[in-house]
Formats: sequence, structure tokens, C-alpha cells
Amino acid sequence: MSANTLIESRLSAVEAAVAELQRRLGSESQPSNWLERFTGAFKDEPAFAEVVAYGKALRSADAPRESEGH
Repeated sequence: MSANTLIESRLSAVEAAVAELQRRLGSESQPSNWLERFTGAFKDEPAFAEVVAYGKALRSADAPRESEGH
């Protein structure tokens, strides 16, 4: 088998694999909004609740106080 024939054979295999991946991805109905794809992904993850609590604490610490006159 010549080098060109081998390259053409391998390229055909890659093209077929890419076509199959595109077919599979195209057949799945995915939301157009990227955020909707991840909504609820961490709902049962205890560490996520900690992250949310930490984020709230940081935001409240950065919030201006009423006594500061803002």
C-alpha cells in the first residue's frame, strides 16, 4: 500500500467519524441557550450549596451599608 493510499484511507476514516459525531450531536435536542443546558446539573451536589452560600456571603460583605450614607 502506497503512502498516498494509506493517507487517503485514514482521511476517509476520520471524515466518516466526524460525520457520525455531527449526526449524533445534531439528533440531540439541545436548548439554544447555553445556560439551560446546565440548569440543575449540580442540584444534588452538597459542595454546590457551599459555593452558593460562600458567594452570598461575599456579595453581602461587599454591599454598601445603610449607615455609610449611600
